[in-house]
Amino acid sequence: MKKIGMILMLLMLVSPSLVYSDLVTFKIGYFFPRTGSELWETEFLNMTFNKHDYTGSIFGFAYEYFLTREIAVQISVDGYTKQQSGAYLDWDGLIDYDGRWAYPRESLAYVDFIPQHVYSVSITPIQMNIKFTPLGRANRVIPYIGAGVGLYIWSARLQGDLVDFEEIWEDIDLGVIIHPVYSADIRDENKLAIGFQGLGGIILPLASRVSFEGEFKYNFAKGTLDRFIGFDRLDLSGYQISLAMNYWF
Repeated sequence: MKKIGMILMLLMLVSPSLVYSDLVTFKIGYFFPRTGSELWETEFLNMTFNKHDYTGSIFGFAYEYFLTREIAVQISVDGYTKQQSGAYLDWDGLIDYDGRWAYPRESLAYVDFIPQHVYSVSITPIQMNIKFTPLGRANRVIPYIGAGVGLYIWSARLQGDLVDFEEIWEDIDLGVIIHPVYSADIRDENKLAIGFQGLGGIILPLASRVSFEGEFKYNFAKGTLDRFIGFDRLDLSGYQISLAMNYWF
């Protein structure tokens, strides 16, 4: 409910004329992140969670102003947040007087801890689209396509154990390479990025002022990381599938 309320407040801010719009949409769906950047790839390479674990639900609101029977301007706000807790693959933890260390799995006779952390991502795009309905809006089935530009509000956070693979040590007694383990709370929060999107869908009128809608949308955006040092821009892209109810004014 907190996330839905935040999205509604954002929509009201970007569009004071909501009550005078021609069409209001309330939607729910799933977002499938592309995860095509170094931070995503590093997490999936080292941790027990994977790309599919970051498929998550979205809630959204939108309104449209009709320029003609075929063309409309739409402003929409969607919200996606997902976090996963996972352990490092193939590494166990040992504590000694020098600190905490990650050892190759099964190289230790006993284990003090399993290195693990939580990785979370939040993406809230505020988008403006031009929608085109080639058959007009006076039909039993109304297909449409559209495209536009968006302002993406996003956050990324890593909290828990961080194995520093760039710092290499050797346990001479066991003859294995080990790495230090640090406690981390790395956050890039409430960052902004510019992105683009394309969409398409079908509207099915149910009554004089109510219709049902199914939509596919692909978002493309990347955000600059400040706290995650050494990584390229975070991939915020992905596609989403949603179902919606529309109210016509």
